[in-house]
Amino acid sequence: MDKRNFERLKRGKIKLEGQIDLHGMTLAQAHPALIAFIREADQNGKRLVLVITGKGRSSADQDSMTSHRGVLNHQIPHWLSIPPLATIVLQVAPAVQKHGGSGAYYVYLKRRR
Repeated sequence: MDKRNFERLKRGKIKLEGQIDLHGMTLAQAHPALIAFIREADQNGKRLVLVITGKGRSSADQDSMTSHRGVLNHQIPHWLSIPPLATIVLQVAPAVQKHGGSGAYYVYLKRRR
């Protein structure tokens, strides 16, 4: 997405065409849900969707030796950059505050041929 369109998106001039909320899911639940959602959005000709991950638990809620904050939030960009989604996804960008801020991502899909 070019800078002009990203600015339009932040001002609410470009409409989101779908969203999925993965907040609260485990990695094992979120991965297949994300794949299904992105594939369906692509099949329906959507270009811009929102993936909500949540920001993760505060460090007081977890054992710092076994996990880190926002595991799902960190994993989503990786999943979007590898097969089978890499061939569908054009760009991933952090969402602006009104769409979830650091707990969400915009996913811009390639045009269908």
